[in-house]
Amino acid sequence: MSDEKEIDKREYLNIPMYIVDAFTSKPFEGNPAAICLINYEMGLTSDEMQKIAKEMNLSETAFVTLTKGDFQSSPSFGLRWFTPTTEVSLCGHATLASAAVLFNEAGNQCEQIHFDSLSGELTVERSQKDLITLNFPLNPPEPKNVKDFKALLEVCVDDLSDIDEIQLSATGKLLIRLKDSFRRDYLETMQPRTNEMIASLPDGLVKGVGITVKGSVENGSVDSEGNVYDFISRYFAPWLGIHEDPVTGSWHTVASAYWAKNLNKTNLYARQCSQRGGDLWIKVLDTRVTLSGKAVVNLRGQFTIVK
Repeated sequence: MSDEKEIDKREYLNIPMYIVDAFTSKPFEGNPAAICLINYEMGLTSDEMQKIAKEMNLSETAFVTLTKGDFQSSPSFGLRWFTPTTEVSLCGHATLASAAVLFNEAGNQCEQIHFDSLSGELTVERSQKDLITLNFPLNPPEPKNVKDFKALLEVCVDDLSDIDEIQLSATGKLLIRLKDSFRRDYLETMQPRTNEMIASLPDGLVKGVGITVKGSVENGSVDSEGNVYDFISRYFAPWLGIHEDPVTGSWHTVASAYWAKNLNKTNLYARQCSQRGGDLWIKVLDTRVTLSGKAVVNLRGQFTIVK
């Protein structure tokens, strides 16, 4: 019997990976996302992407695919987003995080990058003061009757009388506006029963719930420099395996449409009041919305799989 070691003939694929906190300038705040840079020659399958996302166990893992040229000069890339359980059609914070990796880690020299995604072409550009600006489709919600969503609402808020109104977007995001008398600290300490949300409405009509309050000095909706937020919110998506999303770009394509109409203004300043928290600078256009925020790259490495 030969004592020579058996030759390992397996093919190892090393994928550059980063973990980025989006919509914040501080580590351990904002919304974390894992970003994988995929060369078109890698041949990574959808099943492998889903397994990587499950392994990372963050709210989203994004896969940035180089389709031509190189990461330093290409103005366009493919982009897909996966939660630990499923692929999603849009994810704002992971898009911002992907752009931050391309601009600040891969050395991309373009001022503007285009992503081909399930939501169509998305444009991201460098902005002033270290901001990155996303250009997304606007998703205006439509008014709904509280009675039609009674079972779900009862596990979202303490009392149905706390609700000013509800609206639902075509993307399945239910907006719950609390009355203006509610303070920021109340919103931050609310404990919706996310484990009961799916059972209360299992038909797939709703894919996420955003609870929002109009911002004011009186209710404590100000940042560390005293600037007043136009609106504050929290977002929950147990239907997608996410009990609470720290900072959600796609939710703000809905919330910004609602608040722009109600406040009669197109430039908005928003805070998502999760435990990590994050700030967004928003501009509502006719059928589009720009979301600007900062990002911090916290981890650089590679993910190895066997092909």
